[in-house]
Amino acid sequence: MRDPFEGRVIWFLTGTQDLYGEETLRQVEDQSSKIARNLDAADKIPVRIEWKPILKEKEGIRTAMLAANADPSCVGVITWMHTFSPAKMWIAGLDALDKPLLHLHTQANVALPWDTIDMDFMNLNQAAHGDREFGYMCTRLGIRRKVVVGHATHPEVQAKIATWARAAVAREEMRHMRLARFGDNMRYVGVTEGDKTEAELQFGPSVNTWGVNDLADAVAAVPDDVVAALLAEYDELYDVAPELRDGGERRESLVYGARLEAGMRSFLEAGNFTAFTTTFEDLGALRQLPGLAVQRLMADGYGFGAEGDWKTSILVRAAKVMGYGLPGGASLMEDYTYEMTPGKEKILGAHMLEVCPSLTTSRPRLEIHPLGIGGREDPVRLVFDTDPGPALVVAMADMRDRFRLTANVVEVIPPDQPMPKLPVARAVWLPEPNFQTSAECWILAGAAHHTVMTTAVTREAFEDLAEMAGSELVVIDSETSVPGFRRELRWNEAYHRLARGL
Repeated sequence: MRDPFEGRVIWFLTGTQDLYGEETLRQVEDQSSKIARNLDAADKIPVRIEWKPILKEKEGIRTAMLAANADPSCVGVITWMHTFSPAKMWIAGLDALDKPLLHLHTQANVALPWDTIDMDFMNLNQAAHGDREFGYMCTRLGIRRKVVVGHATHPEVQAKIATWARAAVAREEMRHMRLARFGDNMRYVGVTEGDKTEAELQFGPSVNTWGVNDLADAVAAVPDDVVAALLAEYDELYDVAPELRDGGERRESLVYGARLEAGMRSFLEAGNFTAFTTTFEDLGALRQLPGLAVQRLMADGYGFGAEGDWKTSILVRAAKVMGYGLPGGASLMEDYTYEMTPGKEKILGAHMLEVCPSLTTSRPRLEIHPLGIGGREDPVRLVFDTDPGPALVVAMADMRDRFRLTANVVEVIPPDQPMPKLPVARAVWLPEPNFQTSAECWILAGAAHHTVMTTAVTREAFEDLAEMAGSELVVIDSETSVPGFRRELRWNEAYHRLARGL
C-alpha cells in the first residue's frame, strides 16, 4: 500500500483583528507559527501541519478557504482564534470551505503569569472568548467540525488531532476512490443493495461494474515468471499445506491462486482502483472464487466486499487508510455464528475465504479445501486466528433517505478451544456492553452482517469520518442500553428527515 499520508498537508489558520496595533499582530504571528511548528513536529500526527499567514479581515479569510479547497495536497484546515476575531468576518469563508475543519481551542501559554499579568497580556491572549465567538458562528451556520480543547503541546491534544488527520486523509481518499465490482451483488440479499449515486454524492467513491470475464482475461494474461515469483513468496511467508508445496499433488491449485492474485492486481492497478468486490454467483471463466488473492490484496490496502457488497468495501478501504502505519489491521468480517452458553456468550466471525491477514501477527497457514457454493474448483486460502485485543466492527446500511454507520466496540479473544476443522480465517470477540444488548441494538439499527473489523483505529476515527461526511453514526459500547439506543434511533430518524427536507 502506498503511503496515503505522503504529500498531504493540513493548513493552520489563525484568526485575529486589526485593532491592537502592529506590535500585537507580530506577537500573534510569532506565537501562532510556534504552535503550528509544535504540531508539525508531533510524531503522532501523520501529515504536515502548514502554517499560513494570520487572518484579520473577511476577504482574506474567504480567499484562504478557497485556496484550501483548490489545493489537492490540503486535506483539512485547523483554525484558532488567537485574539478576539469577530466572527462575522468568517461567514463567507466558512460557507465556502469544502475541506474538513478542526477548531483548536488553545492558547500560546500553558500557565498564567499571575504576578505579571496586565492588560497588554489580556488583549493579546484572548482565545478563551475569541474561540467561543468563532464556535458560535460555526454552530449558527451549521458547520460540521471537530473541536479539540487543550494546549497544543499536550499529548492528548496531539493524539486527537492525529486521529482527525487520519480521518481527513481517508475522507480525501474516499472522494477520489474508484471501486470495481466484478459482477453484481448476491441475489435476493437486501443489505448489500444501495444507492450508488447517493453514495458518490455523500462519500465520494465512484462504484461501477466490470464483467468478470474482463478480469478472467487479465488472469489468463499473467506471465509465468510473475506466477513463479508469487509462489516463492508464498512458500517463504506461510505454512504451506503439504499438498500445495512444490511437488505436491495440488500445487497446480496454488499456481492458479497466484495467477488470480497477479491478474486481479494488474486489473486494479491499470484502472486506478483502490477497492473492489467479487461474488461467488458470477465467476465467469474464473476457476476459483478468489480467496488468497483477495486476502493479500486487502493486506496491501485495498478495500473489499464479498457478494458484491460495495458499501463494506468502502469501509475497509477507509479503515486501511486511517490505520496506515499503526499496529493492527482491518478486514472484511461477517457475524457468522454464536457461543450462547450462559455466561460465555461471544461471537465467531469469519467469511467463506476472505479475511485479511493484517489481523494477525502469527504465521498464517496456506490451505486448500472444498467450497460448497460457486460451482468452481476448491480455492486456496490463508487460515489463522485474529490476534486478541480491542477492536471495532462497523457496518454501512442504506436507510432509503440516508446511510447509517453502526459501530460496536468489541474485544477480540482467543477461541475457547482450537478449531482444527474450520478451514477459514476467523475472529472471536466479546461485544460491548454484552452479547444480548449488542445483538439486539445491532438488529434494531438495521446494521449489516458484513462489517469492517479494525484493530488499528478506534471509534473516534470513525466518528470524525462520519462527521466530515455528514453521515449518521450510532455506536454500541459499554454505556449502551436498549431503551436509550431505541430513543437515539428515533431521534436520528427525525433529525435526518428534517435536515434532508430543509
